[in-house]
Amino acid sequence: MDARVISKAKLPSRHVTVGPARAPHRSYLYAMGLSAAEIAQPLVGVASCWNEAAPCNISLMRQAQAVKKGVAAANGTPREFCTITVTDGIAMGHQGMKSSLVSREVIADSVELTMRGHCYDALVGLAGCDKSLPGMMMAMVRLNVPSIFIYGGSILPGSYRGRQITVQDVFEAVGQHSVGTIGDAELLEIEQVACPSAGSCGAQFTANTMATVAEAIGLALPYSCGAPAPYEMRDRFNFASGEKVMELIAKNIRPRDIVTRKALENAATVVSATGGSTNAALHLPAIAHEAGIKFDLFDVAAIFEKTPYIADLKPGGKYVAKDMFEAGGIPLLMKTLLDHGYLHGDCMTVTGRTLAENMEHVSWNDSQDVVRPANRPITKTGGVVGLKGNLAPEGAIVKVAGMSELKFSGPARCFDSEEECFEAVTQRNYREGEVLVIRYEGPRGGPGMREMLSTTAALYGQGMGGKVALITDGRFSGATRGFCIGHVGPEAAVGGPIGLIKNGDVISIDAVKGTIEVALSDAELAARAKSWKARKTDYQSGAIWKYAQTVGSARDGAVTHPGGAKETHCYADI
Repeated sequence: MDARVISKAKLPSRHVTVGPARAPHRSYLYAMGLSAAEIAQPLVGVASCWNEAAPCNISLMRQAQAVKKGVAAANGTPREFCTITVTDGIAMGHQGMKSSLVSREVIADSVELTMRGHCYDALVGLAGCDKSLPGMMMAMVRLNVPSIFIYGGSILPGSYRGRQITVQDVFEAVGQHSVGTIGDAELLEIEQVACPSAGSCGAQFTANTMATVAEAIGLALPYSCGAPAPYEMRDRFNFASGEKVMELIAKNIRPRDIVTRKALENAATVVSATGGSTNAALHLPAIAHEAGIKFDLFDVAAIFEKTPYIADLKPGGKYVAKDMFEAGGIPLLMKTLLDHGYLHGDCMTVTGRTLAENMEHVSWNDSQDVVRPANRPITKTGGVVGLKGNLAPEGAIVKVAGMSELKFSGPARCFDSEEECFEAVTQRNYREGEVLVIRYEGPRGGPGMREMLSTTAALYGQGMGGKVALITDGRFSGATRGFCIGHVGPEAAVGGPIGLIKNGDVISIDAVKGTIEVALSDAELAARAKSWKARKTDYQSGAIWKYAQTVGSARDGAVTHPGGAKETHCYADI
C-alpha cells in the first residue's frame, strides 16, 4: 500500500515534523540522514528488547532490521530503539529475580516514554524473554497507536544422549547432583548442550505461553510467534509486520480495537489449552488494565475451568515449541478450539480481519500428535487451575498439566524467603507429605514477586516433586511442575493469611474443586492477625523500593498505575 496518502493531521508526529515552528526538530532528523520525504511520512517506532544478557534477546536487533525494511517498503519511516530486559533463567534463584517482574513495568514505561517523547505514530515491538512480552503488549495497549507485536522466537531443543532437553532439565539436574544421582561431569555435559541456539526457552514456559497469547489476542500476525529464532522465515514475518503496521495506520486500527474482553478470554483459553505458565494469570489482568478492562485472576480462572487441555507440551508433556510450529503452529491449536466453540471468532486482529477469518484456510493436520482435537483432549479441563479459600481469599494459581494427583493435604513447613526454603531442600531438611510455604515473596513483600524454579526443580531432581506441595505468595516459573501453588493473595506483607500460618498447621489443596484451605477457624486467624507485624524489606531505596510503593495485588496483575479506566487522554489522540 502507499502510505504517502496518509495525512499527518491527526498523527502524533505532526508535533515534531510539521510547520515552521518544527524546523529545529526536523534539523535533528536531517542530521541522522533522513530526507524531507522521509520526515513527511509517518514515524514508526521499532522497539526491541535486544541485549547480550541471554539467547532470548540476542537476535532481536537483527530481526528489527527486517521490520524496518518492511516499514520503509510501505512508505513509512522506521525509528529503532531498545529497552531493557531481565532474563529469568539467569536471574533465577538469587536476589536478581527481584528485578524480573519490576522489569515488566520498566519496559512498558520506557516504551511509553520513548514514543511520547518523540511523537511516533505507530509501534512494532520485538520481545524475547518472559516479562518483555507482556511489557511490550502493555505499552501497545497503553499508547493505543497502531501496533504489531513480534516474538523473537523460541530456542531449539538441546540433545542429551538421544533425548530432547531444555533448560528445565538443567535446573532439575542441580537437584539430582545435590543427592548424588549424577556427578560433576554429567552436570557439565547437560549444561553445555541444553541451549544450542538463539531464542527463548523452548517449552511452554512463560515466554512461549505469552507468545501464544500474542497471536490469540490478535496483536501478532498468524504463525509469527511459533517460528523458532534461528529459522530464516522469521525475517519474512518481520518484514510483513513492518508493512502491515502501515496499513493499520491507514485504517486506524488500534490495540484497544483488538484487545477487548472477548480477546482476553481467547488469550486465557490458549493458555489453559496448552498447559501454559501460571504467570499468564498475572500478565493478562495487567494487559487488560491498560485498556481499562476489569479482568482479574478469577476471570482468568473461570476460563481455565471450562477449557480442555489439548497441547502435549513440556514441562508437563512431551514436545517443545518447535514441534508445535512444525505440526501447524498456534493457528492449528486455535482452529480446533474455534471449531469446537472455545474461542470468540469475531475479534479483530492486526491482519485487519477477524480471528475467524484468519482461521478460514487453516487445515487440521492428522499426521501429528502435538495438538489434540478439542473434542478429544488430553484432559477435559485446562492445564491451569485457579484456587480460592481461607488461605487465599484473593485467589491462587496452580499448573496441573501432566499431574495425576490433584489433591494434597499435609502439615505446613514455613519459610520467610526462597533462600531459606532452597537451603532446607538442598540439605533435605523437610519431610515427605509436607506443604512447604514460602512467604514474604509477593509483589510488595519481596519486593518483586520472585519465581521459585530453583527450589521446585531441586525437589524434582531429588525425586520428591510429587511427594510434597509448595505454596507461595511469589510466583513459579513456567518451567515449574508438581503441586506448586503461586500468587497466593493477599500476600504476607500486607497481612494475608499466608503470613499467619505456623509450622504444623494442616493445609489442604483441591485442584478439582479449586480450593486451598488451612485448618484454622476464622477466630484463630483473626487472633493471629492482631499480633502480626509488618516486616521491613532490605530494599529501602532504588528501583525495587520504588516499585514496592505503588504495586497492587497479584489478583489484579501486580500493576503500578491506575490504568486505562482512569486516563484523561490517550497518547494516540494527542
